[in-house]
Amino acid sequence: MSSMSPTPERPRPSRTAAVIPAAGRGVRLGPGTPKALRALGGTPMLIHAVRAMAASRAVGLVVVVAPPDGAPEVKNLIDAHVLPAHTDYLVVPGGTTRQESVGLGLDALPEDVSVVLVHDAARPLVPVDTVDAVVEAVRGGAPAVVPALPLADTVKEVGQAGPGEPEPVLSTPERARLRAVQTPQGFDRDTLVRAHAEVAVDGEGATDDAGMVERLGSPVVVVPGHEEAFKVTRPLDLVLAEAVLARRRANDGF
Repeated sequence: MSSMSPTPERPRPSRTAAVIPAAGRGVRLGPGTPKALRALGGTPMLIHAVRAMAASRAVGLVVVVAPPDGAPEVKNLIDAHVLPAHTDYLVVPGGTTRQESVGLGLDALPEDVSVVLVHDAARPLVPVDTVDAVVEAVRGGAPAVVPALPLADTVKEVGQAGPGEPEPVLSTPERARLRAVQTPQGFDRDTLVRAHAEVAVDGEGATDDAGMVERLGSPVVVVPGHEEAFKVTRPLDLVLAEAVLARRRANDGF
């Protein structure tokens, strides 16, 4: 009986996962419900953000990082809403800072994930074309990719002043070279894991994962962002988000 050589295992196709840190309280929107769970068009912002990631056919897994004591409630919330069939999701408890929470989300990723998106729960209306553009740029070889928009306003760098005194202007950066950065930010998984392991950030930790990758010395590139990927931080942002959602529903009929 001749022995048959074992069939070599085919490499598993690599997947793209999105990590959504949603453990913060969202102080600037006022007291009460955590920001990610505030309703937008009758649906929690977090659900809009999860759906925005899942809308991309490139995204096979969404990891939601919940408040440390709120993972079961967040899981129940997501269970109650329909997601596309091609998208799996996980809910993991987060940490005390955004950086810790993103790190815990990274720890939960399966081995076959090679591209990681990190997305703010407070950017619920990012269009799928923006998500796809970020994934495509990472798959094309960029270690880190951020969607960004040119600035509408001139920016001034100011110095410190005494209580009640006007702040002195130190410089006016050239506006044409500045960009306002949005999410999802996209990364080669190994690069982002290394940034979280090696870059020490003081205080509340990093609020921008691409900034951590920059500190590693790895290149970061920009793709065009979208005006509807704005961050819902203040009450006026919620008014604008409701208006965008109402317009989408009128146009798309959903």
